[in-house]
Amino acid sequence: MKKNSKTTAATTNLEKALTELPNLRPDELRKRWQAQFGSTPPPRLKSSLMVQAIARRLQEKALGGLKPATQRLLQKVAADANAGRKASTIAKKIQPRPGTVLVREWHDTKHQVNVLKDGFLYRSKRYGSLSQIARTITGTQWSGPLFFGLKARSGQSRGAA
Repeated sequence: MKKNSKTTAATTNLEKALTELPNLRPDELRKRWQAQFGSTPPPRLKSSLMVQAIARRLQEKALGGLKPATQRLLQKVAADANAGRKASTIAKKIQPRPGTVLVREWHDTKHQVNVLKDGFLYRSKRYGSLSQIARTITGTQWSGPLFFGLKARSGQSRGAA
């Protein structure tokens, strides 16, 4: 994958920020926390944990957060745990029903695909498979169900980051 100058600059800035974090004084860490989270850190939060949380937030902003499928999975697991239910098992592959709208963000652009009875509709054009749409979006060969979060990569459970 080719890296453009914007991506390279962002990665360089991220690396610099991550390298600086462990060397900051506690008052500087609190200022960074305020800037990243919009609130003051908990009063007894140790500097080492603050560094990890700030680093995670910086990476999330620079590289992107969790996939929507992962966010949904975590929300479901949390809801099950709060209700005292066992975590439900998740099917390896989801077959979307006609009428479903699949949404995927790719390079800061949101892409929506409508599931039809006999295929898919993307930008007013019919496609026979999600893989064709993924190739149109990315310009490279992709598994469409994987690209849209409908199945897991080999060795991962579905919805894993």
